Amino acid sequence: MSWKSFEDLEIWKRGCKLAVVVYESLSDSRDYGLRDQMQRAAVSIPSNIAEGSERSSKDFVRFLKYSIGSAAELRTQAYIASRLNLIDLPTSNTIVDETKQLARMIQSLINKLETPDT
Repeated sequence: MSWKSFEDLEIWKRGCKLAVVVYESLSDSRDYGLRDQMQRAAVSIPSNIAEGSERSSKDFVRFLKYSIGSAAELRTQAYIASRLNLIDLPTSNTIVDETKQLARMIQSLINKLETPDT
């Protein structure tokens, strides 16, 4: 794997972009509870990637798993926010699709980190 810093990782870059989408889509929401929870989950995805990358390989895997969990949390919240008309369906679909893709990409990195070099 060739990367020097978390800023080089596509999963971190996409996680940051997703967090911006979430913040922008909820900027006018008056449902502060769900809005804040979604924003925290969205920010948690790239934040855990960054934090874990600065630790041991074993810890990095653990933090990557936290990122997958945050992606699932955000996906659930997007479904709920859409049903409550806090975000429109296209935005919800964007969040859902991106969290699924990110989870797969993060899992792929986990698999590479857990596979011993042969």
